Parts: sequence; structure tokens; C-alpha cells
Amino acid sequence: MEGHVKAVKDDYLGFGLGLRTDHFEEVLQGSPKVDWFEVISENFMVAGGKPRYYLQQVRERYPIVMHGVSMSLGSTDPLDMNYLKQLKALTDEIQPAWISDHLCWSQLGGINSHDLLPMPYTEEALKHIVSNIKQAQDFLGRQMLIENVSSYISYRESAMTEWEFYSAVVEEADCLMLLDINNIYVSARNHHFDAEQYLASINPQRVRQMHLAGHSDYGDYIIDTHDHPVVDSVWQLYAKAIQRFGPVSTMIERDDDIPALSELIGELDQARRISAEALTGLSVGSLVNG
Repeated sequence: MEGHVKAVKDDYLGFGLGLRTDHFEEVLQGSPKVDWFEVISENFMVAGGKPRYYLQQVRERYPIVMHGVSMSLGSTDPLDMNYLKQLKALTDEIQPAWISDHLCWSQLGGINSHDLLPMPYTEEALKHIVSNIKQAQDFLGRQMLIENVSSYISYRESAMTEWEFYSAVVEEADCLMLLDINNIYVSARNHHFDAEQYLASINPQRVRQMHLAGHSDYGDYIIDTHDHPVVDSVWQLYAKAIQRFGPVSTMIERDDDIPALSELIGELDQARRISAEALTGLSVGSLVNG
């Protein structure tokens, strides 16, 4: 840092949480200290019913962003136009601040793996996923955010690093980044690369949102499980990301072993503190341990 706070971008939302069914009633009955909520798009791509009712009610009180897990942008299968039509209908109704999906593939030959599988980092794969992102953006009439995934395998054919591939995708597709800090940490540990080098390679102008989450550490490898609090090493990497990128809309994901809303808000307050102090130029160690 250079001793001054970086400017807040016009699209900055602050600090959010993933909206989960466990907390629907509490969110509506109170006014939790949350700036915005992220929803999993597929959970609400239904006509009417309780999920849609709750989403509409929350949308009246808070900004919403939509996060998809099924677009399978990297698959060699054609994009699922029925899926895109349902997604567009929900987007047009809810008018989220933005929508996102993943830098991955999840289905092949019409069979869905129900997992977010990494891409081979090749020129051929780059051109393919860029084409699909452009097609999706044109159909939806919106610029998308694309998220980096955690990975547990690598491809012999890869000709570039993940961060080189990711950066090239967003530039060529003219999309934005949902930078998952926990996923960077997980993949860096699993594949033995430098997470800070990853951050240093990213164009700050492309980063619109960050994810934070917990993982399961098995020693020789770690898995992105979203069932634990954020660990100190990920907080440290988050502080370094804020020092590089400035204020970025940040949310915490929790998808299993979901605690009380108050506990998640406490964790979100930690993100607020670390972000604010990172912007003042404090050392990373003092941010997490202070």
C-alpha cells in the first residue's frame, strides 16, 4: 500500500452472506447486519412456491446477486438453452446486481457429474470457453462474473498456469471475476504453487466480487467443503488481495454444518475489519492476529 485508501468502485456492495434456507425466517423477521445476499440460482429457478416467495421478500430488503453452479461453460456439450431461458426469466424478475458462474465443466454427453471440474489450460480450451461465455452473455443480456474453482487434478496437456488461463478468459470474453480466495488457497496447496503470485497476475479492474469459505485439511491435500469457518491462512490471503485490489464486494459461503446466523455475521464482521485495516496499509500479520 502507498499510505492511502483505494477508491471504492461504483458497483461495491460491501459484505454479504449466502442466503440459505436455515436463515430465511430470521432474515425476514429481523434486520441482520448484512449488506447483501448471494443466492444459488438453481435453487430458485422454479415457478412460484416458497423458495421464490422468500427470495422476493429478501429482495425487497437487500441487494441480491445470483450465483450459478450448472452452466458448465467449459463442456464440449452445447450450452443448455432451456437452462439459460429459466435463468434469464429469474434474472429479469429479480434484477440482481450481477450474476455469476464457474470456470469449469460439469457435464459431458448429457451426463452431469454434479461437480465443478477444472479446465485443461490450453489455447483450444481457452477459445472454447470464451465462445460459450460470450454466447451466454449475449443471451442473458448481461456481463457475467466467472469464478475460479478449487482443483484436485491437473492435465498433462495444460500449456499455461491457471491464473494465466483465467486472466485470458476474462479479457477475451469481456467478463468479470468472482475471485474465490479460499479456492486459490486450496489449489495452491494441492498443486504447490504460490497463491500470492496468482493474486499478482490478476487485473484489478476485472475483480468485482470475492468469496471466502472454510475447507477440510487432510495434510497432503485439502478440499473446499464450505463446512468450516474461514481459517487464518485464508484470512491472510484475503488481506493481501484487498491490499492489491482495493475494496471488493465480499461474501462468506457456508453450505454444510450451517451455524446460527449470528455466528456467520460475526465472521462477516471479521472480514469487514480485515478489509478496512488492509486498506490503511497495516501488515498482514497484524490484521489476522490483532
